[in-house]
Amino acid sequence: MKDPRIIVALDFSSAEQALILADKLDPMLCRVKVGKELFTATGPQLVERLMDKGFEVFLDLKFHDIPSTVANACKAALSLGVWMTNVHALGGIKMLAAARDALPPGTTKLIAVTLLTSIGPNDLDSIGLNREPGDVVQKLAWLARDCGLDGVICSALETARLRQIMGNNFCLVTPGIRLVDFPVDDQQRIATPRVAIQNGADYLVIGRPISQTVDPLAMLHRLNNEIETQLAID
Repeated sequence: MKDPRIIVALDFSSAEQALILADKLDPMLCRVKVGKELFTATGPQLVERLMDKGFEVFLDLKFHDIPSTVANACKAALSLGVWMTNVHALGGIKMLAAARDALPPGTTKLIAVTLLTSIGPNDLDSIGLNREPGDVVQKLAWLARDCGLDGVICSALETARLRQIMGNNFCLVTPGIRLVDFPVDDQQRIATPRVAIQNGADYLVIGRPISQTVDPLAMLHRLNNEIETQLAID
């Protein structure tokens, strides 16, 4: 596939675990995500090893700090050669603009986190955001687009609405993907791969449904077939 829709989350605490799974996958069929736990444990060396194996890497560190610090972090991500990285939209206009300026168009993709998929309405109330999750996500997505970012991370439940108002050139990355017969775990705003693609997601971040199966490559083929079937319908 020229542009794999699946990003496999390497949510592990060691390079060995991540590389064992990566060796069972095909970089032509997926990209991989390196998040806070794995990056903290292994550093940039693991990112380089994954790229040496042919994988494009989404560096999921959700930068959220003062503008100059975030800009420098984005420059470091660019120097690593990662395919995509992200910041937190709640960092505000100045921070988002600084991140955008640090990553020239055509280099590393820059997207923003809106709300974590583990956050529900009660969580928003507890931090003083007395609004529905979808409304908060939409406002933060507008902010990210106005600052020139390539897209946002959002749950599949907000994807259809965002696709309608943001158009086709704004990248929507959807985590919280679960199969019909797979445990929900700590996710609240979830959807199946078919529903996420139907709603307009560009990329799906999938972790445990792939990493915890007996045959990750077979599962990857199954999920890609499901995605291709939905794309053919659309």
